[in-house]
Amino acid sequence: MISHKASETLAITTKLVLPNDTNPHNNLFGGQLLAWMDMIASVSAHRHCHRVVVTASVNNVSFNKAIKHSSIVTLEAKVSRAFSSSMEVFIDVFVEDFVTGKREKCNEAIYTFVAVDQNGGTIMVPELVPETEEEIERFNGALRRKQLSLILAGKMKPADATELKALFL
Repeated sequence: MISHKASETLAITTKLVLPNDTNPHNNLFGGQLLAWMDMIASVSAHRHCHRVVVTASVNNVSFNKAIKHSSIVTLEAKVSRAFSSSMEVFIDVFVEDFVTGKREKCNEAIYTFVAVDQNGGTIMVPELVPETEEEIERFNGALRRKQLSLILAGKMKPADATELKALFL
């Protein structure tokens, strides 16, 4: 199976926050942002494996800054690591200033997708090759996040989490 560079999985979308996307405070509904992130992350995961992908988990979401009505929002998703049949996808969310055009990161999330065949069974995905400092950092962190998730789900013993133990020993 051919490996892919993380940069080949980049998916970008830009949205305008409309009135039906907002809550009574005129901020973007968190659920609407989650849906946008899920969509763009699935495109990124698909670009990596060229197969049907399904959302397995939403591992982390940080709503660091409210997004106001009429904001221009750009979501950038990129696979941070591929495992046997799953892929971790990192999503960065930016808001664009109307006057200056300057972008500010306001939110981020980490989703996990699984590649599936026509019967819904999991299938192998290609290896991911990180190149930039950020890609390498996210790639290395992905194994720790996966091990923590497996421990919390009762699928891995803490003593077997080699990457997590290395942080503390």
